[in-house]
Amino acid sequence: MMQLPTQAVILAGGQGTRLRPYTDDRPKPMVEIPGTGIPIIGHQLAWLATEGVTDVVVSCGHLADVLDDWLAKAEIPVPSGRSPLRTTVVVEDKPLGRGGGLKYAAASLPRPDEPWYATNGDIWTRFALREMAAFHGERDAAATLALARPRIPWGAVETDPFGHVLDFIEAPPSPYLVNAGVYVFSSSFAGLLPERGDHERTTFPRLARERLLAGFQLPQGAYWRAIDTAKDLEEAAKELRNAQGAPQKQ
Repeated sequence: MMQLPTQAVILAGGQGTRLRPYTDDRPKPMVEIPGTGIPIIGHQLAWLATEGVTDVVVSCGHLADVLDDWLAKAEIPVPSGRSPLRTTVVVEDKPLGRGGGLKYAAASLPRPDEPWYATNGDIWTRFALREMAAFHGERDAAATLALARPRIPWGAVETDPFGHVLDFIEAPPSPYLVNAGVYVFSSSFAGLLPERGDHERTTFPRLARERLLAGFQLPQGAYWRAIDTAKDLEEAAKELRNAQGAPQKQ
């Protein structure tokens, strides 16, 4: 039985150009979710803590000092009886690409011989990471991706074979699964990453050919949203107010 991860990496180096002006003076993960008073990374850290994570390495780039200052003062809620969440900040001296940045951050994990989680710094979600880790272990995978089925932002039109319009469907679920930006990695995975470059174009395809890459579909009803634009922030705030299963204010 695989040991459940207790360490994680958050990739928080993105510039967030599509989120301007929110990101003019802060990195993308420091943008607050409206109605919560808490930045994206604050929600992520609280979630990781509830899932048994005790140590997090935060990989920074753009305006890293803003994020570093916030982490030094933040009080992340942890389950009763647990020690405070330990965070370590690493900053790339030069751009290494997503794969190289992940490898660089992984070198600072406190237990390199144990599995670990990773998440992109712009993901706001809640689901049982322990279940994903168990899925990963059952398949003896080197890496497991969380997979989401987002809603298409446009209305869809349903027709019959003769071209008659049958129905209009507002924001239907995508027929395709997408990479949800949350991962479980075996201890050996860091050694498979490139020193520089994109692991999604090198490491992941190689593991897929070797059947060592698994995909965990988010449970039905699990909350997931990538915060890429101001509209995403507005939708997140609306979902927080209206959706029964949305994450609540910490």
